[in-house]
Amino acid sequence: MIGILYFSATGNSLYIAQQIGKAMGGEIRYIPAYEGDGNEYEKLILVFPVYSFGMPVHVAQLLPRLTKEKEIVAVLNYGGMAGGADRLFYNYAQNNGLRVAGVYKLKMPENFTLTFTVPKFYLNRALKKADSRINAVIAKIQSNQSYLPNTRKTKEKTYLKNRADWHIIGERFSVTNACVQCGKCVALCPSKNILLTDGTIRFSDKCVACLGCYHRCPQKAIIYRNKRKKDRYVNPNINESDIGKDL
Repeated sequence: MIGILYFSATGNSLYIAQQIGKAMGGEIRYIPAYEGDGNEYEKLILVFPVYSFGMPVHVAQLLPRLTKEKEIVAVLNYGGMAGGADRLFYNYAQNNGLRVAGVYKLKMPENFTLTFTVPKFYLNRALKKADSRINAVIAKIQSNQSYLPNTRKTKEKTYLKNRADWHIIGERFSVTNACVQCGKCVALCPSKNILLTDGTIRFSDKCVACLGCYHRCPQKAIIYRNKRKKDRYVNPNINESDIGKDL
């Protein structure tokens, strides 16, 4: 059986994982909740977004513990620029002795929108093209041909610097009086960075910049640097409640 391990905060990676599962079968597992090493599967497919030209913290933490006996394929998605994230992942995987059979990347709607608004036509265009891009990647995986990054350039220094500063994003979040203390942000945070104490939402220093709380707050009560932007994003092709679950 194939193990499809994914990280997703707004649904793009989950949607890709679901499409791979429909085409190839297997179990879909949420990386922050996954405690195994992949040995229970015949093959592993990792699906995750590009963060700062690299990978989410939970993906980087997963690599050292994965089995070196099983073949691994990675599918990365990005909204703006990938910046050599596919090669950076490959290098990290190689450094951990993993058997990487393929690293693929594809464009999806942008969701890192704290300081700007993505035009709706751009989001709609990316969504419209998503299925064909995903199907093309699935076809390559099914062909069993080794497909590795064709560039050796990465932006590792930028990635490491930005990753070290991700906690600052959480420190810049605040909550408006629209908050109804539903606790959803607390439950969905993959790093347990959000607490609800004495009727108040508080952000700690463990933010991993996934923006799940920001985009998925039912009241849009979480704001960044006191800017009350209205636009939020969740992939419309998934059930929002499935994000963060094993399927």
